[in-house]
Amino acid sequence: MILELSIFRFDAKSDYLPYYKKHFIKIKEQKTLLDIFNEINEDEPFDYEAYEDFGVVVNKKYTTLKVSIKKLVEIFGKDLTIEPLSIRRANKDFIIDESDFEEKLEILNDFTTVEDKSEYLENKLLFYASNTLNFQYNYIGDPIILLAHKLIERTPKDKEKILKLLQEQEYSLEYHTSLENRLLDFDKTIEEKINQIRNELGLIKSIEEQNFCLDKSSSVKFHDYDLNSVIKHDFHDFNLAYYYGKNKDKEVEEFLNKLNAKKIKLENENIDLNLELFHINQNLTIKLAATIMLEAFDAGADLLIVDSIEVFKLFDTNRLSLSKAVGREVIIPILHKSELFNLSFNEHQKLKKEFSKHEIDPEII
Repeated sequence: MILELSIFRFDAKSDYLPYYKKHFIKIKEQKTLLDIFNEINEDEPFDYEAYEDFGVVVNKKYTTLKVSIKKLVEIFGKDLTIEPLSIRRANKDFIIDESDFEEKLEILNDFTTVEDKSEYLENKLLFYASNTLNFQYNYIGDPIILLAHKLIERTPKDKEKILKLLQEQEYSLEYHTSLENRLLDFDKTIEEKINQIRNELGLIKSIEEQNFCLDKSSSVKFHDYDLNSVIKHDFHDFNLAYYYGKNKDKEVEEFLNKLNAKKIKLENENIDLNLELFHINQNLTIKLAATIMLEAFDAGADLLIVDSIEVFKLFDTNRLSLSKAVGREVIIPILHKSELFNLSFNEHQKLKKEFSKHEIDPEII
């Protein structure tokens, strides 16, 4: 088996932009990504730290050098792009400036032991895996929230003081976005602990209670559908993109596979929109939404499919806010899954009135 690797290279002292060096590696006795890095380094030296827990990003998933080659091939195939934990903070190849991560430890300095600080530093992967950092560089980071959870469990009498310190930070828990689809190996207890702290602070409000219509209200109604109906319009001349967030809708996934449309895979198709904190932090959610919609548009999608009524409202009714967030018009039409299904079943007349209520009428496509 031969792997095709694109390895990130950059020297902040001499390079204006990073580049990727191609390597074709024949797998013989190598077991882990560390084995491959060591082999490449013998022929063409580059900067990284040669131990198993050294963090890297493989095909946009955060992991470490101890990940097995077998697992990588099973998930991604034989074409792998490998990058440092933060391209923005890269100094030399995979060595990055970690001062932004290290300085956040000062927030809880008065409550931590040497062991606590050591454990915090071991969670570097979780800090840089947060998608929030792509939108707000000064976010306190998930490791400090996890440390706060540990400290409160250990010393409950310090709970109020620790929570107050977190609240006082300018970019705190209201900026957290889920790590679930960011890590190659996700531990669900991470999100459970972070959400426990957010609940303690009274930050979370259910999606059903949120009002996602900032610019205009929405009166679009969604019709029932029968997935046993015959597909009469297979979208064969269309490019369709699908945003699903943290969890894929099996109905949509299976239905899209039945159509003859070109499916455009989005890099941001599974990012968390932080919907439960929209009432507190609308700006972050709007930026995330605009990023998804522009990616779909720039990739040539004719329509962006969503499986949630709340996400439909967020995407369709806030065109002005979305455009302001990214400095560009956001004009891609949005289809809820029920509209996709009924269009495919040739129920166009039933949908025509509702399409006219969309901010961007799908009929223009």
